[in-house]
Amino acid sequence: MAEFVTTQQRHLDSFEEGAECLSYFRERSLEDQQEQNQQFQFEHPPAPTPCSGGSPMLSARSGADRRRRFAAVAGSLLAATLVMTTAACGSDSDTASNEKVKLTVATFGEFGYKALYTEYMAAHPNIEIVERITKTEDHQKNLAAHLATNSGAADIEAIEEGWVGQFTSQPGKFYDWMEYGGAELKSAWPAWKWQQASSPDGKVIGLGTDVGGMAMCYRKDLFAKAGLPTDRAEVSKLWPTWDEFIATGVKFEAAKPGAKFMDGPAVMYRSILGQQPVGIYDGDKVVVDSAPGVKTAWDLTIKAMNAGLSAKIAAWTPDWNTGMAKGTFATLACPSWMMAYIQTQAKDTAGKWDIADVPGGGGNWGGSFLTLPKQGKHVKEASELAKWLVAPEQQAKVFRAVGNFPSTVSLYEDSVIKDFKNPFFSDAPVGAIFSKSVKTMVPQYMGPKSGDVNTAVINGLTRVEQGKQTPDEAWTQVLKDVKALL
Repeated sequence: MAEFVTTQQRHLDSFEEGAECLSYFRERSLEDQQEQNQQFQFEHPPAPTPCSGGSPMLSARSGADRRRRFAAVAGSLLAATLVMTTAACGSDSDTASNEKVKLTVATFGEFGYKALYTEYMAAHPNIEIVERITKTEDHQKNLAAHLATNSGAADIEAIEEGWVGQFTSQPGKFYDWMEYGGAELKSAWPAWKWQQASSPDGKVIGLGTDVGGMAMCYRKDLFAKAGLPTDRAEVSKLWPTWDEFIATGVKFEAAKPGAKFMDGPAVMYRSILGQQPVGIYDGDKVVVDSAPGVKTAWDLTIKAMNAGLSAKIAAWTPDWNTGMAKGTFATLACPSWMMAYIQTQAKDTAGKWDIADVPGGGGNWGGSFLTLPKQGKHVKEASELAKWLVAPEQQAKVFRAVGNFPSTVSLYEDSVIKDFKNPFFSDAPVGAIFSKSVKTMVPQYMGPKSGDVNTAVINGLTRVEQGKQTPDEAWTQVLKDVKALL
């Protein structure tokens, strides 16, 4: 089309000249038109024809009959209409090469992509990237609503592992990564990470961005005030188990250092749950009331609360952020992405934090995926951006910048990761710490209701902490709430 349609103005100039020809052409039968179109070829440079009135827009093979010239003009007029309509209204899937493609990426928390967006746009001048960031749980709810109404989803949507099962159960709402290079990329991730974003019928809705791993962040200055060791190796020896973590907290509280030992129940519960061989689901079945995983995490968290270790601050709230910055609590169970959160919310505490091993050994909490909702207008460009963002080179950059631990296995033995130390956390060897955690973790199956069930359990722990229910009363209600979700 571009060979003979050069500008909209030239189409407009020729419109009156071709009106008679178009009227004639419309009278021809469809079969006649098809035969003419098969035989007719446009040539360049154009030559004037009787029907074009000397316009250089069109040319026909020398000696072509009148109907063929009519077809040429009609085809040009149709092309002009399409070009002008596209320019005015845009397209759901195709964008002219000289026009910018605007891609919206919806995330939550800190993905560490800002610098990467700048790098990508510099290399792809026709791409504009806009990031839409919301709170984690709100983001998942928003995405569910967008999919239900078939409106509002971004070109690329991030999904956290706790909710990914909810969306793998509706794969028809997403483009299948197996149709966009997934088969060639599959080996880059651990098998369990790939499986988490796979639907029962074999479609893959997401590519892994990171994994959580587990460690324990602690305030060295507050430990020193409580007379506890501050060296990370010595601190790790204090708590090989969660029971010993609680015992250390009792010693901390007895010293009255002006802070509480831990923030609140949610982070401790999620960390312990992430270490269990079976969590909320066993296969496709919710086993909160029958398998020990969730109840083990509940009981240990209740034990810590009863020991008076908690600052009673709800996670992901303004008070939590303030407490993090002001030293209201001394420990915080840390999946790798928590480092970015601390660095953002407590900028002035650099050097006061360090990182030790987590009680109970390896584990995982978190990690996310990039998906392509079918509502997206530019799937080709969006898929290329997403694949670039999750490539090992970019995952390594994100880890070194904000702490999100890579989900691509090739990096675990790479010096760019295993030798990396984080200056904010007193030069803790975070690459080695989180590599060890990820390598020893036992992956859990995340089902469609994993996120909602965790919310119900944390709500129960909060009721206990606020004195609204006893632990037994709260657990009974949790089981009822979980049953209502299924």
